[in-house]
Amino acid sequence: MKCVSQEVFLRAKMIFRMSSIPLNTSLSHLASRCAENPTESLNTTVAPLLFADQYLQLSTTLASSLLSGLGEHYTALRLDLNWTSLTLWNRDMAPHADANLYGSHPFYIVQEEDGLAHGVFLLNSNAIEVILQPTPALTWVSTGGILDLYVFLGPDPQSVIRQYLQIIGYPMMPPYWSLGFHLCRWGYTSTNTTRGVAQRMHNASLPLDVQWNDLDYAHKQRVFTFDPWRFGDLPEMVEDFHKRGMKYILILDPGISSTSPPGTYPPFDDGLKRDVFIKNASGDILIGKVWPGPTAFPDFTNPETRQWWEDCIRDFHSRVLVDGLWIDMNEPSSFVQGSSEGCPDSDLEKPPYTPRVVGGQLNSGTLCMSAQQRISTHYNLHNLYGLTEAYATHRALVNVRKKRPFVLSRSSYPGIGRFSGVWTGDVRSDWEQLRFSIPAVLQFSLFGVPLVGADICGFGGNTTEELCVRWMQLGAFYPFMRNHNDRSNAPQEPYVFGQKAQAAMRNALTLRYSLLPFLYTLFHHAHTSADTVARPLFMEFPSDPNCQTIDQQFLWGSSLLISPVLKQGAVEVAAYLPPGTWYSLQNGQPFYSKGQYFLLPAPLDTVSVHVRDGHIIPQQEPALTTTASRRNPFFLTVALTAGGWAWGDLFWDDGDSLDTFEMQNHCYVIFTAGQSQIMSNPLQLNGALDGLVLGGVRVFGVPSPPQYVLANGERVADFTYRTDIKVLTVAELALPMSEAFTVQWVL
Repeated sequence: MKCVSQEVFLRAKMIFRMSSIPLNTSLSHLASRCAENPTESLNTTVAPLLFADQYLQLSTTLASSLLSGLGEHYTALRLDLNWTSLTLWNRDMAPHADANLYGSHPFYIVQEEDGLAHGVFLLNSNAIEVILQPTPALTWVSTGGILDLYVFLGPDPQSVIRQYLQIIGYPMMPPYWSLGFHLCRWGYTSTNTTRGVAQRMHNASLPLDVQWNDLDYAHKQRVFTFDPWRFGDLPEMVEDFHKRGMKYILILDPGISSTSPPGTYPPFDDGLKRDVFIKNASGDILIGKVWPGPTAFPDFTNPETRQWWEDCIRDFHSRVLVDGLWIDMNEPSSFVQGSSEGCPDSDLEKPPYTPRVVGGQLNSGTLCMSAQQRISTHYNLHNLYGLTEAYATHRALVNVRKKRPFVLSRSSYPGIGRFSGVWTGDVRSDWEQLRFSIPAVLQFSLFGVPLVGADICGFGGNTTEELCVRWMQLGAFYPFMRNHNDRSNAPQEPYVFGQKAQAAMRNALTLRYSLLPFLYTLFHHAHTSADTVARPLFMEFPSDPNCQTIDQQFLWGSSLLISPVLKQGAVEVAAYLPPGTWYSLQNGQPFYSKGQYFLLPAPLDTVSVHVRDGHIIPQQEPALTTTASRRNPFFLTVALTAGGWAWGDLFWDDGDSLDTFEMQNHCYVIFTAGQSQIMSNPLQLNGALDGLVLGGVRVFGVPSPPQYVLANGERVADFTYRTDIKVLTVAELALPMSEAFTVQWVL
């Protein structure tokens, strides 16, 4: 057992105590106590420790009933402790209640009293069932491995997450373009269809950065190929996208077709020679079944497999210049139970205890548990499959493209945020799944995967115009924004809807694009300091009891509060605003909150976003792609406190190169407001901001009309002031972003 804390003894007056007791009674009694308010973080004396072959059980009381984590499941952010069972076993399963889903994250965070928090991580890759009890308490039951526990003492929620990420790794820095809008559908059956989608988006003045293809592109659904008839000009299509400032991504499943005639499918032929595939208990290649039919599965724990995977990607990239890869079906998923020949009758296939898994057996929808990988059996390694594939794919893209990689994975395990983003799988097109997408995204933020989003408008079923508009408005604030749906359902690209709906979606997209400099800066802090991007309110306001269970609103960093419409027919939203002053991002209208709900108008074209006082948001004029928007003027939204101050920052680089922060190949600018002026302070410059200018500022909370405005000491003619909401707007500036500047208003 390990305890992780940052200066915890000095900062929170914590007393840490471990008292050993007989092993056959309990593992230990671990308590973290504040001098004024003792709190137990882990107390395993409540039940015996059970440690047997293929069965480990450990129980602990909880400091409170405010528990989050233990994903991936279709739950609220606050978990239900009324004898709820949560199974951690990666499974290809569309999100619904009481099911083990695509990822396994044996980590939880507990909110304590007075804003304190702690977390616990069980580093164990076997199948785990967690039984939550109203005491409050929980019981871990694992089918193998060891009880390698980490306890994070915080003392606040954000510190808990930082300490957790010190163990599993900080998230990767995504390429700038990956924060733009992505569009995909299973059913873009040719390059002509795919080209037409992108063209219609831009014809409708709808931003689109990344066009995707699902498995439609592949010849006979075999990865690392493309159909010579329907996608014969795929390389030329991708080149055309690049000329238009766009990027291109396609799907890459792990299953390798095993039935092609020898010498006709190099990925399998070469993999066979290099011994890269998972074996069955008899030592032969295990054959399952996925989209191309009978398939073999790469063993990514084998270094030779990772090199073979890179070679396959390199060869394909030499023909098709993909910008990123979407690794799906990597739980791994198989359409037969275990293998095409079944599985042996053994304790691995039928252990003494099987957690509550979909299908009733561990090998349901996946490989035999007795399958052999380089370092152990699949029984022990199953939950790591997506993580190991993500690492291999990330590494391959780094070596092949020599640029910042983009990988999107469905399966996940702690540490995957270092290599990949995640999406929440095959969500349905309905209002309930729209609502539950928020806690799903927020949970991945807690798990160290900030680049996360749900399939906007839903993957399964037919969406409606209203639902799709509201989902696009919410999706504009997912850290990863992609619209994707199934081939059997009605199209849901933004341009297929009426003009009113298109206008609402366009507003949401252009708002997101204007905020990308701010979002990119948040990702920089996630990459370098383990901050969260999409943030639950309880992490920013841990002492506010009203924030403890809110999961229908969320924050971007500490500055922006998003309150989306989540109910059919609603034209207003009840938004909780924590104590302080919050300004409407749309027009600067102030809301003075004592910690209360406000009923806000939210017609179809509106998403409610508020800026917290004391913060400065760097923005940029939007465009149809980030390639174009990155050349546009910046502007600042400044939300003053009652005392007239605010702070913000901007991280900026070329958006695509490797290790720009680590190599000091970036720009970093601090913005401060105080004493009726805004100042910039470039702390690090590398040329990335050269030629870019500040075009304007909006200042919320200016108490009275300015007599005049100065920019670097020169009078500015173009400024306006709204007395009713106390907003100063200064336009037509052209101040170099690479130099220090001052904008001053004289009252």
